[in-house]
Amino acid sequence: MAIKIEDALELIYKHTNKKSKKLLPIESALGYILAEDVVATHNLPPYDNSAMDGYAVKLSDAGKCVKVNHTIFAGDDSHEVLACGDAIKIMTGARIPEGCECIVPSEDTIECENGVKLPQKLSSMKHVRYCGEDIKSDTKLLNDGEKLYAHHITLLASQGISHIKVYKKPHISLFGSGSELKMHFENVEAYQLYNTNSPTFYSRALELGCEVDFIGTAVDTLEDIREHIKSALDSDMIITSGGVSVGDADYTKEAFGAFGYDIFFDKIEIKPGKPTTVGKIGDTMILNLPGNPLAAALNFELFGQSIILALSGQTNKYINTIKAKMKDDYKLKAGRRSLVPGFFDGEFFTPHNNFAPGMVSPLATSNSYIMVDEKCGFLACGTEVKVISTRFGFTSENKSDLVSGR
Repeated sequence: MAIKIEDALELIYKHTNKKSKKLLPIESALGYILAEDVVATHNLPPYDNSAMDGYAVKLSDAGKCVKVNHTIFAGDDSHEVLACGDAIKIMTGARIPEGCECIVPSEDTIECENGVKLPQKLSSMKHVRYCGEDIKSDTKLLNDGEKLYAHHITLLASQGISHIKVYKKPHISLFGSGSELKMHFENVEAYQLYNTNSPTFYSRALELGCEVDFIGTAVDTLEDIREHIKSALDSDMIITSGGVSVGDADYTKEAFGAFGYDIFFDKIEIKPGKPTTVGKIGDTMILNLPGNPLAAALNFELFGQSIILALSGQTNKYINTIKAKMKDDYKLKAGRRSLVPGFFDGEFFTPHNNFAPGMVSPLATSNSYIMVDEKCGFLACGTEVKVISTRFGFTSENKSDLVSGR
């Protein structure tokens, strides 16, 4: 019996365990999921310093010609003490001297005998960057479960952190099944097809931060499919496409059954992709997708990505949506929850004008999809919909309602 999409996703998160941890230098940690909280070890800046190239002065010397007899550069361990009637030339980032009450930029001064003339008005501690104004010691900077981007590496480097704990990347193995399929580097006969699903899953899994192995394409025999399964059982997830329907040569689920396949669901109330199957062998998640390219790709976006997010250790592990408006009126057949590919331009969503489960071209010209409620047969121009991106990650710490047209 087919189950609801929400129930399918619930089962995925219930049965998927996040990866173990490892230690990495921060230069190699980009794109990983942090596996520990990071707390600041010292203030940033570590001392009061100048925000400008200019002069350290006293407020009482406003409008006066002051003597300049010393310069402090960034990185100097200077112990100069500023006296009234004097100014100390200072460079951006240099520690301000004792007695400094204001920094005057060089361009706001006029040269005079033995020094510079200061402006008539001076403001207390202007152009001074205070110790800890950016980061205070003992402040939490990053949380366990955050994905590391370039500017997170900046934070880590600012604290002198050289190594951090991260979750290991999910290890994905995939293979296709179908005697009619050939890889893109092989010759095809008139009765054969190129295997487009495996390269699609391989590329998307890489984009989602996984380590990926392609096992090959199995012919439609139990023996060959079992051999491919054996080669992939050391993975966190195995992805297959084809052989999960009810045809005479659809052996995939039977082949997996020889290894103690615990199936969580094998039919979903979804169009396209009803026979999508998810289960587990030991600690390895199994995702059996239909053979039709568009159906397989859209169901990978929904179910495959959810498994990867659950494996990753990421706190924001639930697929989220972006609000948009329909660009034009759109009719569809009600009766089953439908995945509709299309293009989101930042404000409007336009469904692809021609798509079917067996097509590949709509994938290349779409950057998102919507999930339309089974009772909905029409979306009027301007109707608010919930767009799910296929070109970048948009996730949430909490579950979101993904359905449009309710």
